[in-house]
Amino acid sequence: MGDPRVLWVTGAGSGMGRAAAVTAAAGRRVVVSGRRREQLDGTARAVEAAGGEALVLPLDVTDTAAIADAHRELASRWGAVSDLVLSAGSNSPHRRWGDQTMEGFERIVATNLMAVAAVIEATLPDLRAARGTAVVISSYSGWSFSPGAGVAYSASKTALGSVCRNLNAQEWESGVRATHLCPGDVNTGFLELRPEVPADEVRRGMLQPEDVGRAVAFVLDSPPHVRIDELVLSPTQQH
Repeated sequence: MGDPRVLWVTGAGSGMGRAAAVTAAAGRRVVVSGRRREQLDGTARAVEAAGGEALVLPLDVTDTAAIADAHRELASRWGAVSDLVLSAGSNSPHRRWGDQTMEGFERIVATNLMAVAAVIEATLPDLRAARGTAVVISSYSGWSFSPGAGVAYSASKTALGSVCRNLNAQEWESGVRATHLCPGDVNTGFLELRPEVPADEVRRGMLQPEDVGRAVAFVLDSPPHVRIDELVLSPTQQH
């Protein structure tokens, strides 16, 4: 048996990122990153309770220099990254051409798209060496047009499909695999950013973060000859 694989999860402080970190924890070293240290500490405790080792690295994924610094710190502690789960995301209640601003558009694209590319770029030599997997947590609206998701959000999440396809097309010989994971409605704090926040009874019919966590673990645990290009999860009530 070699050293445990090192999994770096962004957006790990809550929601789908936390669920993915905890569900995939057993037998792994899990690096949890996000902007809020207190929430990351909670995720780290849950990872350790689930049988993994945890390292907390606070990070604003829109800061490319901070990504490089975090990667260097990770490497000094645990060595190379084996796998990625990229879950950090952003949206706004202002989702129409008539009420959005370009400042808001750029912020959403920076988080949802540019940050994903930046983390992959920073860790790609590691992923090649480890024959690693990048799970990009996108959205149902990145798979099927969803007018209520917003102009910037839809555009950025749709583009993640191309990021994953290009990574698979160009890096398959090195064993790198990418999955465009597209969940439908998920009951997380992200729902507070909707123009109309769903009621509790509606949330109970949605996917739960743990459902997405199990899907992430399924991808990460798939044998090396299997590549899951795209995976769509929907609650039965998804429209």
